[in-house]
Amino acid sequence: MGSVKDLVIIKEPKDSLGVGRFIFSDRYSVFDYGEMPDKIEDKGKALCMVSAYFFERLEEIEIKTHYIGLVEDEKTKRFDEVDSPVNTMEIKLVRVVKPVNGDYSIFKELMGNFLIPLEIIYRNSIPEGSSLLRRIKRGEARAEDFGLSKIEPNMKLEKPIVDFSTKLEDVDRYLSYEEAKGIAGLSDEEFEKLKELVIEVDELITREVSKVGLENDDGKIEVAFDENRNFMVVDAVGTPDECRFSMNGFEVSKELLRKYYRKTEWYERVKAYKGRDGWREAVGVPPKLPDSVREGVSNLYRAFCNEVTGKRLFDAPKLKEVVGELKEVLG
Repeated sequence: MGSVKDLVIIKEPKDSLGVGRFIFSDRYSVFDYGEMPDKIEDKGKALCMVSAYFFERLEEIEIKTHYIGLVEDEKTKRFDEVDSPVNTMEIKLVRVVKPVNGDYSIFKELMGNFLIPLEIIYRNSIPEGSSLLRRIKRGEARAEDFGLSKIEPNMKLEKPIVDFSTKLEDVDRYLSYEEAKGIAGLSDEEFEKLKELVIEVDELITREVSKVGLENDDGKIEVAFDENRNFMVVDAVGTPDECRFSMNGFEVSKELLRKYYRKTEWYERVKAYKGRDGWREAVGVPPKLPDSVREGVSNLYRAFCNEVTGKRLFDAPKLKEVVGELKEVLG
């Protein structure tokens, strides 16, 4: 399916929703490159368990999701029923309809049972590595677009802001509100409800991670329409790959890997070539992670899962200890 998880289709989504299974892998990706040359041990199981935990919390506040359950010994179970961490999740499937040559007009005709072609992003603060800062610097966005007088590095926002990018293009591009509403074929009312939905998800994630000393800086969700054109949260949610968390200013998310690679010559080639035809071949194979970084990030995923879910699923140090070790390793 993608660079970090695979999809097994049990029942195709056609006139009605289908059924499938996500298999979360230990692969990872940064900068839209695709599969990187290393594996992060236990990452797949940690992401699967965390996402299941958050899907079940969303259900409790009556937010629809595509989650059915976790798969252990070929049986579908709830989070608290599994004996050990698993990397397989059973889900409801919707149609994925792709635009043709940038033409999104098909989405104005579809009624339901499809993936909305947007990544919906919430921002509670503006970390130094935020893409929003780069867009403002390049003149591609303004603080006023989000109802703010200014946007600065390390700024804490009084209220979260919602941002949109494409989902089904080779390289994601950010969208104005009018563009996002237009390409997805949403009515004004649906668009407002979509923004409200991401804020509700954001608030739930923030409440949960704050219990273990984490801040929820920003994150993304994906949303689909079910057969009756009701919103349904899909893909994965609340994980360190979907969100940017921090502990006392230190990244507790996939952003750590991006920061490591930003110091390499390979990243300089990514900046120079990304977006051009054949850019992945032009930048070449990324360097592997040092063992200390790979093992530290692996423990980060394990510890995050243990502490956020409140269930000791992995043999890992406390999250604070892992963060302290990674600070030393990464400098």
